[in-house]
Amino acid sequence: MTQKTIAIIGECMIELSEKGQHIQRGLGGDTLNTAVYLARQCDHEALQVAYVTALGTDSFSESMIAAWQQENLQTDLIQRLADKMPGLYFIETDASGERTFWYWRSDAAARYWLESPQSEAICAQLAHYDFLYLSGISLAILPPASRVKLMSLLHTCRQNGGKVIFDNNYRPRLWADARDAQQAYTAMLHHTDIAFLTLDDEHLLWGEQPLEAVFARTRAAGVQEIVIKRGAEACLVAVEDEPVQAIPALQLAKEKVIDTTAAGDSFSAGYLAVRLAGGSAAAAAARGHLVASTVIQHRGAIIPRSAMP
Repeated sequence: MTQKTIAIIGECMIELSEKGQHIQRGLGGDTLNTAVYLARQCDHEALQVAYVTALGTDSFSESMIAAWQQENLQTDLIQRLADKMPGLYFIETDASGERTFWYWRSDAAARYWLESPQSEAICAQLAHYDFLYLSGISLAILPPASRVKLMSLLHTCRQNGGKVIFDNNYRPRLWADARDAQQAYTAMLHHTDIAFLTLDDEHLLWGEQPLEAVFARTRAAGVQEIVIKRGAEACLVAVEDEPVQAIPALQLAKEKVIDTTAAGDSFSAGYLAVRLAGGSAAAAAARGHLVASTVIQHRGAIIPRSAMP
């Protein structure tokens, strides 16, 4: 068996959250969630999952890497920058249970992973990976010059026979304005083979449009496989010129939904666990729904291993 490789590129931050009078510390990041859930589901002899980011040389960064290694993530491509640290965010919860997020990430190490002395050698390795995965947040945190370097890496990887996978996670506060984000997303889609599009994020970025327009815009960029995530509704999957398939989500009683954090990230992981192993798009979407529906029945982004479906 020839082992395939996937590198998941992004940022993981230190998470602080209120629990009564206590502050609880954890880790958080969209691409990290996907990496963990993918690694938990795949045959490691068939698929090696690497996480790519930059961290500091502090104890927080050290604990992050140790935790990821426990999840069977390959960490050799993670840079350690002596003058930087991971970003941080705080979750404030009011009396009604509503959450507010506060971020300190403007100088986080992950912003500089393409600007360090090691970045050229790392990109040379990534160019020969079978799959590269990143999200809209992976793009948003980068300075413009680094985004240009990233697009060059994606182009080279595809020329070498690799495939690029993109999840559209759009967070307006990370962008100068919507036009800046639209330009970056359009460039990104021109280098993408599989696109995961959360429909709410598409509407937020481009304005509310019919589904046909979302598919048409994405296909026009050359994307061959499009997965539109619609929360509790059926996801829509279009592979090349085949008809769009609607794959129903698993319906849960309202009281079973505890925390929707990482629902979309875990769906993508479930989909890829099947799809990259040669399964059909329909079977991959069904797995995505299964994993996401399990995750939202537990508190926090990363559920215990014992709870995995």
